[in-house]
Amino acid sequence: MPQNLSRNSSKISLNDKILKNYLYIVYIKLKIYHKRNCYWNADDIDTILDTLAKHNTKITFFMVGDWIDKFPEAVKKIHEAGHEIGSHSDTHPHVNNLSYEKNIEEIEKSNDKIEKIAGKRTNIYRAPYGEYNNTVIQAAQDKKYYVIQWSLDTLDYSRTNR
Repeated sequence: MPQNLSRNSSKISLNDKILKNYLYIVYIKLKIYHKRNCYWNADDIDTILDTLAKHNTKITFFMVGDWIDKFPEAVKKIHEAGHEIGSHSDTHPHVNNLSYEKNIEEIEKSNDKIEKIAGKRTNIYRAPYGEYNNTVIQAAQDKKYYVIQWSLDTLDYSRTNR
């Protein structure tokens, strides 16, 4: 994964309504990466995977450890479909309030769960709530993770139907 990330991003313009809520473009050295957070439920995973396959599109799914525990079959489907999986922490805490050691614990526990199901570890991490400070960044980098951030917050987590 390249280290120099662009801060430009925008919504994907696909007709499939389900994707419009979740996918965003992050330009990384002339390649386009998409992301989706896995935190609330797994009700739409099959629909998302079918739509992505229809458009021959691969994305990164950032997964929370608690979600992985609840939906291991969804993790397996995502991995088998060839999508990238990234760590989004183990319990989705406010990481700016955590110590260096607790930040590492959150990242590593999630990654342990990813490895157990997908058979390999990830090297990318996106902190919950888009939070980051020197402690969060240092903890991730010291464990050889690339820290992923966005420049557009859609506030999809604030929707009332979640």
